[in-house]
Amino acid sequence: MKLTKKSHACVRLEKDGRTLVLDPGGFTEEDAVLGADALLVTHEHPDHFDEGRLRAALDANPAAEIWTLRSVAEQLSAAFPGRVHTVGHGDAFSAAGFDVQVYGELHAVIHPDIPRITNVGFFVDGAVFHPGDALTVPDRPVDTLLLPVMAPWNKISEVIDYVREVKPRRAYDIHDALLTDLARPIYDRQIGALGGTDHDRLAPGASTEL
Repeated sequence: MKLTKKSHACVRLEKDGRTLVLDPGGFTEEDAVLGADALLVTHEHPDHFDEGRLRAALDANPAAEIWTLRSVAEQLSAAFPGRVHTVGHGDAFSAAGFDVQVYGELHAVIHPDIPRITNVGFFVDGAVFHPGDALTVPDRPVDTLLLPVMAPWNKISEVIDYVREVKPRRAYDIHDALLTDLARPIYDRQIGALGGTDHDRLAPGASTEL
């Protein structure tokens, strides 16, 4: 399986000639959805969910489908009947040849005065876990954790403790569009030294084989 990092929280997974795209939001390159056979969206925030891009992907490929939670599905399902699937914690499904399990229910707390929205994480092929905007811990071993390193709802000590709790074989940064180049070496050094796993960062557009 090939993993390609796109800007912010979006990644592309490719296997056997098919492509799965997770969280192509507004901070992500417009071409992130090109050629997608399946799209997964963790929640409704615009840095993860860009309605126009998803509509364009579904228009471009009549066989493409989306799996997401209800708050996103309701905005798309009428225009694409039978192609937008609502999922929640505990569900399992197959998307473009990838086996996916769903974990989590709520977005992390941004501030107590801000109501929490729903959020799900996607565990792909029993190997890659994308938690969306939450520090969800799956009930099974994780080979590759897509790690949300910088957000209004987290701090680096929580990120490090999350890596320690999940205990993945390796972790790649996501949710990093707000992290400046000056800060990246600090995050790299601290997560690498304290997380207890192989930690790395891919530049947007870079790929690795899993």
